Amino acid sequence: MDNIALIESFGDFKDEKGISKIDLMAIIEDSLKTLLRKRYDSDDHFDVIVNPDKGDFQIFLNKTIVEDEMSEDDDLEIEISEAKKIDPTFEVGEDFTMEIPVAQLGRRNILTLKQILATKLQEHNNAMLYEQFKDRIGEIVVGEIHHIRHKHVILLDDEGNEFILPKENQIPSDFFKKGENIRAIVETVDFKGSKPQIIISRTAPKFLEKLLELEIPEIQDGTIILKKVVRIPGEKAKIAVDAYDDRIDPVGACVGVKGSRIHGVVRELRNENIDVIQWSKNPEILVKRALGNVTINKIDINEEQQYALVYTPVEEISKVIGKQGQNIRLASWLTGYEIDVHREASEDDDVELKEFNDDIDQWIIDEFKKVGLTTAKSVLDKETESLLNMVDLEEETIEEVKRILREEFED
Repeated sequence: MDNIALIESFGDFKDEKGISKIDLMAIIEDSLKTLLRKRYDSDDHFDVIVNPDKGDFQIFLNKTIVEDEMSEDDDLEIEISEAKKIDPTFEVGEDFTMEIPVAQLGRRNILTLKQILATKLQEHNNAMLYEQFKDRIGEIVVGEIHHIRHKHVILLDDEGNEFILPKENQIPSDFFKKGENIRAIVETVDFKGSKPQIIISRTAPKFLEKLLELEIPEIQDGTIILKKVVRIPGEKAKIAVDAYDDRIDPVGACVGVKGSRIHGVVRELRNENIDVIQWSKNPEILVKRALGNVTINKIDINEEQQYALVYTPVEEISKVIGKQGQNIRLASWLTGYEIDVHREASEDDDVELKEFNDDIDQWIIDEFKKVGLTTAKSVLDKETESLLNMVDLEEETIEEVKRILREEFED
């Protein structure tokens, strides 16, 4: 096998991986030097010349001319009589350079060279892949579902690059089919062994940010600013937006007419409920907006401790807290304030004693009913001494009942 044939044998690999001619030649030179070190323990006495224009290479061995019968290493030294056969002007001590044909390396070494070259080509490709995607962390990629496994899904893009979507980075309601194209963001790029591993995510807040940029031109061009994005993947998200120009309605621009602009994002996120609010530097206003369309009577803000106490009517409590606490939790993440709720009972607000039968024995409730005390307020409004004169109950029992009513009703 000659030099050109050896190089051409890697043509398919070069074309497939998109390695430039210059890079390929550099890899060939490095591979040849690696082989020479394996064969001769050192490449110090060799010169390797790779010609990218002609697509070939040459190996030259530099020997030292010694006296006849004084050579200790035929690979590194040549006797003067042999050197003069080539050029009569040679003298002892001079350098003698000779070209080493690839065929002279032997079939086994040529196979070794091919293995070294293949390994270095793969290393080059891995390094290029790492460099390419480490700069794309936080960007959206599109991949086709290639394998669906228990703990992760493997995707391939149009160039054959492999992405891994772990189970924990999938939206809970995600359901994938082989061959389906999906979007996600690049979360991390690390080497696993010698191969770069590209981890993608559909649950990161950054994924929602990037989807909004794609769907809403004003965010992409900077007219509208995404101040903060928080989400419980697949369930609910809150977005705070602002605009440099006071004439622009950032919330309306993001939502669109009848939700037309936000609809594509909601669909991509498996119907995740998205609240869009306008950012405010005033923490009280920001907390109120973050909690959504609920009645709030007052908000006490402690900026030093990043704490907000919200006063709201009893009937609004469930709205403020939201399903499984999602609304108040997301509002806290969005504002940066720990939010607590204090429910304010109106004068007409009361609860029947029978509603407490899980915590108070029925016979005790019946004792209060005998004297017309049928609600929580009617009991709490009376002093313990008055109740002792009204009902046939011990003082300890009355105090325990009051404690239960206060905890369940007044808080």
